[in-house]
This record gives sequence, C-alpha cells and structure tokens, in this order.
Amino acid sequence: MTTEEYLDGQVLLIDKPLKWSSFQAVNKLKYLLINKVGLPKKFKIGHAGTLDPLATGLLLICTGKFTKRISELQGQAKEYTGTFYIGATTPSYDLETEIDQTFPTSHIDEALIHETVKQFLGEIDQKPPIFSAIKKDGVRLYEHARAGETIEIESRKTTIHEFEIIRIALPEIDFRVVCSKGTYIRSLAFDFGKAMNSGSHLTVLRRTKIGDYDVKNAIDITLFEESLQQN
Repeated sequence: MTTEEYLDGQVLLIDKPLKWSSFQAVNKLKYLLINKVGLPKKFKIGHAGTLDPLATGLLLICTGKFTKRISELQGQAKEYTGTFYIGATTPSYDLETEIDQTFPTSHIDEALIHETVKQFLGEIDQKPPIFSAIKKDGVRLYEHARAGETIEIESRKTTIHEFEIIRIALPEIDFRVVCSKGTYIRSLAFDFGKAMNSGSHLTVLRRTKIGDYDVKNAIDITLFEESLQQN
C-alpha cells in the first residue's frame, strides 16, 4: 500500500496480542508506517475502541482521513468470546488483580446457568469496573482503585444483543456475547456470578467482531511488520 493510500484513509484490522495496550498497538503501527512506508511524522492514526491489555482480538486502526470515521466505528455492535471463572471474584473483575473472595458453587448446574443468561439479554443496567479508564471528578477510576479509595460508580444502560454459553466445565464457562458500545464484559462476568448467588471473574477475553469487521480478516502486528518489509 502506498503513502497516499494510507493518508487517503485505511481501516487496518489488527489482531491485538495479549498484554499489549491498544495505545501500544497504535504507536507500533505509527512507528512502522513512518519508518517503513515513509508517512509524515504527524499523520493521523487512531483506534476505534479500546481493548484491555488482558484481551486479544480485533482492533480497528484508522489512518489518514478515515480517522474521521472512528466515532462511527466505535458505535457499532461488538462480539466477544471468552471464559468466566465461577466461584471467585477479583477487585478488577479479571486477572489483573488477585482473588479476593470465594463463593459456593455446588448449587450451580447447567439449568441455572442457562436460566441466568436470560436475565442479561436486552437492555441492562451495568456498573463499570472500578479498575477502568472512565473518569470521575477528572481522575480515572483505576487511579482511585490503586490508591485504595472507595468510589461510588453510577450504573449505565447497555444492551446485550446475544449471549450464548459455548462450554460448561465448572468452574469455567465459555461464552459468546454480542453487545452495544460501552459494555464491560468484566462487569458482565461479575454480575453473572452474583445472579447465580455465587461469584465470577473474567479469565479470557477475545474480541471477534466490530460491526461487519471480523477478526478472521485481521493480521498480527508481527506479520504486518513483515509485510511492510517485503514491499
């Protein structure tokens, strides 16, 4: 692809690696496009929807004039797959922090799991995790959390379009979810455990779709770099 094509606008489908932040992924591509393709240092580039470092999968990175499409792309429905660990919670609702509480699971069976799924379909109220980048009083929530401060978080409306249980092998449950912008799958994990009179946290998360864009058509950052070297 030429310098002009990147500047005119591209949507790059990247399969984000585990433990990379979305910001790191954008910076890596920016570095490659400046140094391998010859784009000007101040060309526009940005991602259409943050993916947590502990998640993998589809990251849409827009270049040039297509950065104007970021808000439109962010508003599209997203599909995720992953794993809930039932019977324990963590403060971050995922593996960023250690288990803080354990709960009984002997009462949980397949019937209860599938019945509980129904509670989360459609529009729901959801509280973002305290370990999130949302700002309250000008400070990101995770900064309050790491300082040990107790913060009241307001719930917000979100929509779960599809929620499917793929595998049950307690304490693990694999799932597939299609949801609206602003949905926290970590919060869904926490609330799902609570709804079964137990606890739960997220151990695996992969974003598979954003609107019509599919991770099957995405490229690993290392392969992207190699493709630039071949040109």
